[in-house]
Amino acid sequence: MTQTDKTNRQLVLAARPKGEPTKDTLRLVTGDIPCAGKGEMLLRTEYLSLDPYMRGRMSDAPSYAAPVEIGDVMIGGTVAQVVTSNLDGFAPGDWVLSFNGWQDYALSNGEGVANLGRAPAHPSWALGILGMPGFTAWAGLKQIGAPKAGETIAVAAATGPVGATVGQIGKILGCRVVGIAGGPKKCAYAVDELGFDACIDHKAPDFADQLAKASPDGIDVYFENVGGKVLDAVLPLLNVNARVPVCGLVSQYNATKLPDGPDRMNWLLGQILRKKILMQGFIIFDNFGHLYPQFAKEMGGWVESGKIKYREEIIDGLENAPEAFIGLLRGENFGKRVIRVGQKK
Repeated sequence: MTQTDKTNRQLVLAARPKGEPTKDTLRLVTGDIPCAGKGEMLLRTEYLSLDPYMRGRMSDAPSYAAPVEIGDVMIGGTVAQVVTSNLDGFAPGDWVLSFNGWQDYALSNGEGVANLGRAPAHPSWALGILGMPGFTAWAGLKQIGAPKAGETIAVAAATGPVGATVGQIGKILGCRVVGIAGGPKKCAYAVDELGFDACIDHKAPDFADQLAKASPDGIDVYFENVGGKVLDAVLPLLNVNARVPVCGLVSQYNATKLPDGPDRMNWLLGQILRKKILMQGFIIFDNFGHLYPQFAKEMGGWVESGKIKYREEIIDGLENAPEAFIGLLRGENFGKRVIRVGQKK
């Protein structure tokens, strides 16, 4: 069933997943398209962003944001077009960056919506390199990582929308960049296309040894978005005064309990203490939202000049979003994963 001007398809949270989401986690429902009232506009979703943080919002465990309630539309960043508008500054046909969630149509009062104009060159890029993932990489690396020329940066999920951007910014700033990715194809892309100095396959049996050899001077900045065995391999290589921006722990999002093995918390704290490591978590708009205009100007210039390359993986059909999201959590994506909800243009 494709998008029409007669029906509003919605993917709602049907059950809280235990471990990995399944085909029963979300349910597709249909209803009438709402009408914009006074001070509102009707938006038609064109592109839906898929991001790892969504797994946390399916859970009702304590977190930095409220969970999606059972029966509610799954949240998500979107690029949409204005259908009708009773708001100043928005006209039918305008492209906007919005937060419609996993559905065809949504009403908005304009709060938190950015007008992208009548004909943006790459509208879906507002969900990636020019949006939240790119901003996360830029601010997390520059504000917390604070890399200096000549230092070594390590970044996991190195071909994802955040990791790929972190590495390329690191090269622009004059650093040695070591990527970590899943599989030879992704690692080759990080080195040959993105310009990383090295990229190590975390699936390799000697992954930790390879990472150490690729980081002969240790690691000064580790951009953390994976956790698990990657963090285990990186920690011993961190230099004195290393900085660790913590943006995510995707390897743990489907976990239902702590991993087996000895309690290594004291060992971790010992590393942080002895090496004077700065390890800081951040939520991008909570911590650095005031820097967005600066990011947009600098990143826009880098993208336009070709200094930053961007890979996007577009999957057609809202009905395919649940399976694509499960694959994202498994690391099956190669670049930024986006659902094209609207028709091809």
